[in-house]
Amino acid sequence: AIEKGERRLKPQELIELSALFGRNVSELLQKNAPAEGFLLQLRGALPASTPGDDDMIPFLEDFQQRCEDYVRLEELCQAPLRRRYPPEYEIQGASPELAAEDVAATERRRLDLGEGPLVNLREILETDMGIRVFQLELPAQVAGMFAYAESLGGCIAVNLRHSMERRRLSLTHEFGHFLTARYRPEVTFEARYERRPAGERFAEAFARAFLMPAAGLRRRYLELERERPQGITYGDLCRLAHFYAVSIEAMTRRLEELRLIPMGTWERLRQEKSRAREAQKFLRLESVHTDDEPFSPRYIALAVEAWQRAELSEGQLARVLRTDRLGAREMVQRLAPSATDGGDPGEAMDFGAPLFGAAGR
Repeated sequence: AIEKGERRLKPQELIELSALFGRNVSELLQKNAPAEGFLLQLRGALPASTPGDDDMIPFLEDFQQRCEDYVRLEELCQAPLRRRYPPEYEIQGASPELAAEDVAATERRRLDLGEGPLVNLREILETDMGIRVFQLELPAQVAGMFAYAESLGGCIAVNLRHSMERRRLSLTHEFGHFLTARYRPEVTFEARYERRPAGERFAEAFARAFLMPAAGLRRRYLELERERPQGITYGDLCRLAHFYAVSIEAMTRRLEELRLIPMGTWERLRQEKSRAREAQKFLRLESVHTDDEPFSPRYIALAVEAWQRAELSEGQLARVLRTDRLGAREMVQRLAPSATDGGDPGEAMDFGAPLFGAAGR
């Protein structure tokens, strides 16, 4: 009768339906059809041999829900994320390592990134590519995951429990999968393979080549060699890793790939990790690239704008920001200091107001 329009849906029935579907009432009442997700495809990407696969399902659901929330915020604010995706790169039949170097250099040129370090990697992938990036607290053995759906676009999640350097490598690893296998979702488990397939070898090599481009890194290394006739030191290696915002392991492996240092150097250094950590601490190489926010600045700004437009209640704002009402108020207060304690949208800096009028364009 409800489907035929013969009677109205009762409020209690709506609440029960939302519980059955695992959705919020506001989602069931939205005007547009829900976005087509990728949950089933991601579940299919879980390795059958990995114990505790069922434990991953809530994390996959959370990932998709955040992507859907992002699209919904864009609809409310009429600000769709522009996609600047290149065609998929064909790497079949080529050496994964050589293909990684080529694709990384090509993407660097296409995005006009030069040969230096990438400080705001998440913003680059979001703004210049149109990929949605989230940082989730995932199980320790999961480095990240990637999926694509036409309604959601390319979406990547990395493990917030891991170090910043490790997350950057994981993010670029998943980006490599996006460039070469866009329609094949991926959940990356650490130490999953006894023998790595070509796609994984490509993604790992691509991450190092994209974050540490050959030409720029080789030039900097040769400059260090000229300064150090007796050979570069632990401190030099630490400073190089810090400059590119990568781990000492990633930097060492990259220098080995470029034949700038002897193969097997990392295996030797791995036995002396404490010395490398002491060198970093002694040099006070605190990270200047720290990014521990689950959501990107664009996502947060859209959420606040939707709340200011009265498209979201305070409770809905807290939900999309994955916090409580107090946390949502504090976030609004930080972004719009003129907001009153009562949270009146009219009193806060208007995030949706045009910067210039028609005459100023």
